[in-house]
Amino acid sequence: MSGDLLIRDVEVEDRPGVDVRVAGGRIVEIGPGLSGREPDLDGRGGALLPGLIDHHIHLFGLAAQAASVELDGQTSIEGIGRALRAKAGELSPGAWLRGVGYHEAGGEPLDRASLDIMVADRPVRIQHRTGGLWILNSAALDEVADGATPPCVERDDQGEPTGRIWRGDDWLRGRLAQSPPSLAGVSAALARRGVTGVTDASVTNDPAQADVFARAIAAGEWRQRLMLMGGGFLEAPADGAFQVGPVKVLLDDDRLPDLDAVCATIARARDWGRKVAIHCVAAGELAFALAAFGLAGAEPGDRIEHGGIIHPDAAREIARLGLTVVTQPGFVAERGDRYLAEVDPTDLAALYPCASLMRAGIKVAGSSDAPYAAADPWAAMSAAINRTTLSGRLLGSDERVAPRAALNMFLGDFADPGGDRRRVEVGAAADLCLLRCPLDVALAAPDASWVAATVVGGEVIHRA
Repeated sequence: MSGDLLIRDVEVEDRPGVDVRVAGGRIVEIGPGLSGREPDLDGRGGALLPGLIDHHIHLFGLAAQAASVELDGQTSIEGIGRALRAKAGELSPGAWLRGVGYHEAGGEPLDRASLDIMVADRPVRIQHRTGGLWILNSAALDEVADGATPPCVERDDQGEPTGRIWRGDDWLRGRLAQSPPSLAGVSAALARRGVTGVTDASVTNDPAQADVFARAIAAGEWRQRLMLMGGGFLEAPADGAFQVGPVKVLLDDDRLPDLDAVCATIARARDWGRKVAIHCVAAGELAFALAAFGLAGAEPGDRIEHGGIIHPDAAREIARLGLTVVTQPGFVAERGDRYLAEVDPTDLAALYPCASLMRAGIKVAGSSDAPYAAADPWAAMSAAINRTTLSGRLLGSDERVAPRAALNMFLGDFADPGGDRRRVEVGAAADLCLLRCPLDVALAAPDASWVAATVVGGEVIHRA
């Protein structure tokens, strides 16, 4: 793998008809009519961009989704049961059945008893669409709970487990002892969308999980650049297989932690030389996070993850503290109709804002939060530009951004998401996204089908 490449006839920074020479994984020359013996990639007049970075994703959850039952479209308990039984019929006896994307249907929340009625002859675990809750049937509980259980395992008034496990990913992962799914399919799918790097934002990333990522990289399953967040200490490997990102703090609006404890976490992150990223979907979580940053001190590069509801007063405080917001405009499209039906009307204008934050001078970076939304930056760009739901309703018209601003949300560096966009220029890393057409054509209707090739370190990892 030399990392040498000659990309011919591309549009670079709105300049058409130029060639780009790559040597050793970096851009070394840009100009018309370049010649050489490097491997050749014909751009056919398409735009050459820096590769896209998804600044908040959960890779192993996304990989596991392929083998799971998708429940997001199910609107009744009966529909959930049918979907689970259909999948169970495809599995070997005793194999675990996994469902994802569940949301309370008809006011009937799932628990162990309701899952037992649906499927009782094999272990079943269902993940809520927020990612914060797992629901297990009795067979699954029998396999993972042998005696005393941690507080994340909910119990009823009689002290019996309900099957509902809150923020118990670490505990469940240790009890399941299953091999992690391959990342090869996820890597290939992201490459088809022009993605050359991601930040895995899972709070459960620890040294053991980081080693799993390192093995996937060494095996060639994962081909993009990678940054890892995590809830505690992490160390980047000597071979540079991945970078270490901010310390992740996970908040739940109905069970906020002790403020002093979060301030102590921020202090430890500073001792490790790391930034801090706080999960804030609800307004209460954001208020708590801003209080913590205000007390402990914020630094450039500290992040608000999601920004699900940001009212103007909170935006002013975010700007004052110099925080970055890493958000998911794709939720406006995918869940917008549900938000319009369920969210307090006073909060609708503050849902996943983009344009107002940019106007306030706040750095805003784009991401997918996959598997909780589609792992498609082009769909997220379209959502940021149009702010329309699946049914075509407008949600937050004042938050629409210009097409190039939407693209730039995915062009910030790992170290500065939402900051100055990376450029195709001499000296830059050859992490590139080649389009089939000029940039303005693609941005008129953002879609992953415009991607012709994806390059990481001068190596073509996808060619349409």
